[in-house]
Amino acid sequence: MPDDDVVLSTLRDQWHLQPSEISALPDEVLSRGWEVTAGPERYVCRLAEPGARQPVEAGLVAAEHLRGRDIVAGEPVRTLAGGLTAQTPAGALAVLRRVPGRPLDGGDPIDQQWWGDRLGVVHKALQHFHHPGLRPWQPLDPAAAHLSAEPWLRGAVAGAVGAATRLTVTDRLTYGVLHGDPAPGNFVVDPSTGRAGLLDCGASGVGPLVYDVAAAVGYVGGPDRATDLIDGYVAAGPVRRDELEAVLPVLVRLRWAVRADRAARRGNRKMLRCAKKALESASS
Repeated sequence: MPDDDVVLSTLRDQWHLQPSEISALPDEVLSRGWEVTAGPERYVCRLAEPGARQPVEAGLVAAEHLRGRDIVAGEPVRTLAGGLTAQTPAGALAVLRRVPGRPLDGGDPIDQQWWGDRLGVVHKALQHFHHPGLRPWQPLDPAAAHLSAEPWLRGAVAGAVGAATRLTVTDRLTYGVLHGDPAPGNFVVDPSTGRAGLLDCGASGVGPLVYDVAAAVGYVGGPDRATDLIDGYVAAGPVRRDELEAVLPVLVRLRWAVRADRAARRGNRKMLRCAKKALESASS
């Protein structure tokens, strides 16, 4: 069953929502998203990959934690049975009330400042947040069977994982709760109030906070195109600039390895070609 049909049927069965409009959000690495209108309300639905239900639910509780600290974030909507998510054949589905505002444009310098600022604020606000569903940061498995999809893939992933492992062993890094997939479209700014926020907290885990920055940087094509994003993050977040600049290249490389891994799992040849080019550039 196509994911769109899964979402529609699950919204009806588990939330009693009858969408009048549904539109896909831009693709992210770890999930698919939709904006949904049902009656007078607007929602965001996230369908995470199979096996990610506990981290997704940790992210939803993290969103509630942020809202309690006056940080704009989507409000999780529980199922009729009181659950945070509904399990479907395609993965765990979550529903949040859509916060007002337009999605940020990753290529716009001002929007990059908002983006970096909000990511930094979220990292600070979640420094003492705990949830049993938070998974530890785990580099990829270079021995995974799906990495045989392309001759270059396994070696590229192994090289990125090795570099990241050496980094975490030899350097003191700032750890905390990760968003996991902080794409620009996951952040919004409301022109009527000037307030910025985020749609949801992703499939949360605990790891080096610069990994989230690396994930964001990857969406705009690398650190050279993300100077305003980085400035905004350093001004608001808990990681010092010297740490960020020292470890960012290694974690950007790892993030592209993650994207290559996901593309291989899904059989997405176009994304694999893009990841290969980025990994070659990050490794040089």
